[in-house]
Amino acid sequence: MSDVAGIPTPDKTDDDFWTALSNLVEPPYSEPVQDDAFTMDEHVHDAVRDLAERISTRLLAYRAAGKSPDPVLMAAPDVQLALLRALYEAKQSVDRLAESAATVAGRSGANYAQLGAAWGGIKRQSARLKWPHAVVRKSASESIPLHYAGGTAVVHHDADADAWWYTATAADQQEKESEPVHGSYAEAIAGATEFLLAHTTPGRPASG
Repeated sequence: MSDVAGIPTPDKTDDDFWTALSNLVEPPYSEPVQDDAFTMDEHVHDAVRDLAERISTRLLAYRAAGKSPDPVLMAAPDVQLALLRALYEAKQSVDRLAESAATVAGRSGANYAQLGAAWGGIKRQSARLKWPHAVVRKSASESIPLHYAGGTAVVHHDADADAWWYTATAADQQEKESEPVHGSYAEAIAGATEFLLAHTTPGRPASG
């Protein structure tokens, strides 16, 4: 476990909150241990099995007949194919979530070397190819969409006000255009992601 004693923990109402948020903590994380990996496997398996049970033709037939499927039915080859299909969907979810995390981190100050290190130690060039829009040059005027929590946001810079602002459309189709009051790119991104997380699709948890 990293020594966290010296890491500032200001509240959002504190004057130095956004400054602290913009400063990348080093090291940003501790390496997961084997128990962490096993726990992750269990959580992923629970989610994937839930989907497989909902899409399996055999298990749907049992439920349509008013029968509760016996757990041993998971060993049927067609149910395992449904599980494999669900695992593919899990991989797609991981890729989407990874892109969101890389983009938020990159636009808030992380570089491609750090993104690559977090993604299993891939090289900086590989991280750049994987997430080409994650790290935006400070001089870049292009506004690139940020996809997060099922919604989309675009962060802009107001040169006259020397401040940042954003437009966002959330997963529940709520829209917001902020005022150019954010003092940094990171502050604007945080505001946009906070809005997107507060307006996810009804009935679904607010997650990235």
